[in-house]
Amino acid sequence: MYDIDSLQESLNIRLKNPSLLEQALIHSSYLNEYPGVVPASNERLEFFGDAVLDFIVAEKLYRDFPALTEGEMTRIRSALVRRETLARVARNLKLGDCLYLGKGEEASGGRQKSANLSGALEAVIAAIFFDRGLAVTRKLVLRWLAKEFQEVMGRFRDIDCKSQLQELIQS
Repeated sequence: MYDIDSLQESLNIRLKNPSLLEQALIHSSYLNEYPGVVPASNERLEFFGDAVLDFIVAEKLYRDFPALTEGEMTRIRSALVRRETLARVARNLKLGDCLYLGKGEEASGGRQKSANLSGALEAVIAAIFFDRGLAVTRKLVLRWLAKEFQEVMGRFRDIDCKSQLQELIQS
């Protein structure tokens, strides 16, 4: 098993129950190949972490950008929580190095697959939420997504300026 203490250091958090973090890294292929070794895969945590992530991003958009419409917030949130964006964040956090994978998944490059990385990140978010609560989770998630947030907001502003210019030209 991966050194959870090292991972906690790189994530800049210390969990009261580090086994939650360990479970967040267990891919279903590992569970299938080693039944009874671990109690569960990360799938349930991934499900919950997805909802927590959506909430944190939606809350940030709602509170910090009051001029955005519902449709604009939806588009921005979708860009921030999509698989490729989350996989980039997970790569930056080196989560791929920590995954527990079955032999077949390992052989097929599972440590770099966007689906595995984004799922692991969502599961880690849930583990932190259950262990430390929303405030700590929010702080970490927003720190992890800060660069992505700036890029997405920059692209959105560029698109918004272009559409406003087109409307002006067409009128």
